Amino acid sequence: QVQLVESGGGLVQAGGSLRLSCITSGTTTFLNTMGWYRQAPGNQRELVAKITNSGNIDYADSVKGRFTISRDNGKKMVYLQMNRLKPEDTAVYYCKRDGRFGGIDYWGQGTQVTVSS
Repeated sequence: QVQLVESGGGLVQAGGSLRLSCITSGTTTFLNTMGWYRQAPGNQRELVAKITNSGNIDYADSVKGRFTISRDNGKKMVYLQMNRLKPEDTAVYYCKRDGRFGGIDYWGQGTQVTVSS
């Protein structure tokens, strides 16, 4: 059973930084596109950033220039470095593994990020 576990969330002041990590277990391969999503109270879950196995990256406009997604295929991990955090970045952040060839998507349980003004 594929499992994703996020870590690294917390409380930080505006302008600060956090680094989120997501480790994948229960699979022998790590070829899927991986992504970070977030959901603030009352809002829909939205894409923050995603990275393909070959390193192609997409960012939400709201985080471009502040956040950096990366992956370590050997460790089956994906990271999200978040700099110059803003109060509007406050949300639960989720790691997602996209299904391949009709396979299902997997989500982590989420990690809370709170940015105080």
